[in-house]
Amino acid sequence: MESLAGGRVAGVDEAGRGPLAGPVMAAAVVFARGVPPQLAGLLNDSKQLSAAQRETAFAALMQARADCRAEIGAAAASVTEIARLNILRASLLAMARAVARLPAPPDLALIDGNQPPPLTCALRCVVEGDALSLSIAAASIVAKVLRDRAMARLAVRFPGYGWDRNAGYATAAHRAALRQLGPTAHHRAGFGTVRQLALPLGG
Repeated sequence: MESLAGGRVAGVDEAGRGPLAGPVMAAAVVFARGVPPQLAGLLNDSKQLSAAQRETAFAALMQARADCRAEIGAAAASVTEIARLNILRASLLAMARAVARLPAPPDLALIDGNQPPPLTCALRCVVEGDALSLSIAAASIVAKVLRDRAMARLAVRFPGYGWDRNAGYATAAHRAALRQLGPTAHHRAGFGTVRQLALPLGG
């Protein structure tokens, strides 16, 4: 799936469509010279990896980029854009931005899922692609690690919600904190759960 005669193939994925807070992040990864053998065994759908495994794979991907064995682009769509566009369209925007941040445009983009982002290159949607394509799996890891790190930084500025542990997802602790403390500017106000829990006494 990664090969294209004479061409460059980018795997593209996003992280953070489901949380109640924070941006949605996307990444695009190209292995123009093939996936380095020492890296292939570390790559999988980020949801199937532990946090430690994701960090190990992420470090290996950054080293592959430094060694010119991988090209990586990453970008986000903000909470404001999520509110304006809806979460699906914001996710697709983040994907398009990630592809645009690659050093050079790919000849083909493999998109995880069944919705195509607005790209100028050829693309192919691949359902459950992060389990079928190493470049999509790599993109899923990059997007997940970068988003988790962003949420950990926000957790310092907005303590009490546990974003360094839950990354903004609707855990019981996050929901309880939202009910007690109310929403921040980084909560997705358009999400029904946020609206409900932000009401007095949780609605």
